Amino acid sequence: MKINFEKMRQLRPVPLVSNLIYPPVCGICGKITPNYLCNKCEMQLKMQAKFQIEKNQNMDYYFQEHLYIFEYQGMIRKMIIDYKFNDSTYLYKTIVNFLLKNKKFFQNLKSYDTIIPVPISRRRRKERGYNQSELIAREIAKRTDLDYQNQCLIKTKNIVEQSKLNKEERQKNIQGVYALQQPRKLLNKKILLIDDIYTTGSTVNECSKVLKEAEPKKVGVLTIAKD
Repeated sequence: MKINFEKMRQLRPVPLVSNLIYPPVCGICGKITPNYLCNKCEMQLKMQAKFQIEKNQNMDYYFQEHLYIFEYQGMIRKMIIDYKFNDSTYLYKTIVNFLLKNKKFFQNLKSYDTIIPVPISRRRRKERGYNQSELIAREIAKRTDLDYQNQCLIKTKNIVEQSKLNKEERQKNIQGVYALQQPRKLLNKKILLIDDIYTTGSTVNECSKVLKEAEPKKVGVLTIAKD
């Protein structure tokens, strides 16, 4: 990407040194913008956005509600694939900045006490270099003053990727791979669990099941998209 230093000089306030080396760009089109999302692309995202809050009616699920921003299709699908697999880590800022502009969603997030990302295995982190859910969870916590915890829920096994399996295989594949640590930190807390994509719900449900062992007041799930 060609950097337009004239546009960088026009930004106010004066950017940090780190921004001179890695200037903030729109995660969609690459245009330099202090909010990681330009006005044109923000309008495109608004056309795609659903901002759904679905109360759980399934007695087999351990979370009370599912919040998601988009349906997993078109430009959103490409954006998430780039973010997850193509080292486009800057996209977490674009996603969070767009999410927090929705007042209804913002107020709902503020009703929680603690935010926890769905963990990945050590091997997967080493391969990818980052946990995509962790980046989003940490940024939301910073912007909303929620308590961020990334050590209470851990992944103990490296398994076949869920995206390669059908619904029944996913449910079996994910069982027993997460563990709870420091449960006292979660006692009587309202926990918001963060993941990137909701397909069958097997992953977030298994995580919620483990989190329930800490006896929280509530467990909710937030994903970027729903398939």
